[in-house]
Amino acid sequence: MDADRHIITMLVENEPGVTARVSGLFASRGYNIETICGAPTANPTMSRITIATHANPEQFEHILKQVRRLINVIKVRDMTGEEAVKREMAMICVRARADQRAEIQRIAANFRAKIVDTGKSHYILEVTGRKEKVDALIRVLEPMGIKKLARSGVLALYRESE
Repeated sequence: MDADRHIITMLVENEPGVTARVSGLFASRGYNIETICGAPTANPTMSRITIATHANPEQFEHILKQVRRLINVIKVRDMTGEEAVKREMAMICVRARADQRAEIQRIAANFRAKIVDTGKSHYILEVTGRKEKVDALIRVLEPMGIKKLARSGVLALYRESE
């Protein structure tokens, strides 16, 4: 993992404008958001927002302090470490000529990706896993011709203690 890549997850009140305030904080401080995912939790009054960003340790501590001060933010956690389970998802539309179809199917199986759409000249694959796995699949498929790519940001949860 990149040494300066950090992942933050926060529980926030599920209200209009909360995500805008969080992303606005990053923009106003000059920090880039690499990825951002937000959705309601099992509790419909709360949402979870997960952000991946690049920052040095001092900048990252500053980001955490500022996010914790925002109204509507209930809890903030640093999910950068290995004790968190992190996953991304991508949908990849790749050219699939007749002579490439078996190879693409083999690649999909090796990466535990699903072929979710088949056309005359393309496949759409869905893959879920760590960032490194998604990156690797994209690299393997690039020579065949990626037509379109849609990628989620990182999602993260801490492992439950036993």
